Amino acid sequence: MTNQIAIWLGLLILGAACLDYALFGPEHFVFLGKKLFTFLDWVAVWR
Repeated sequence: MTNQIAIWLGLLILGAACLDYALFGPEHFVFLGKKLFTFLDWVAVWR
């Protein structure tokens, strides 16, 4: 992955998070955070 692709991908993710916050409020970040940690635990099995 080149630096340019990484920057655009990071900006896309940041923009999506800002849009989610603006439309739905901060409650979804708690939900997404919990799901992220569950996903990381699942992925850790494959290490």
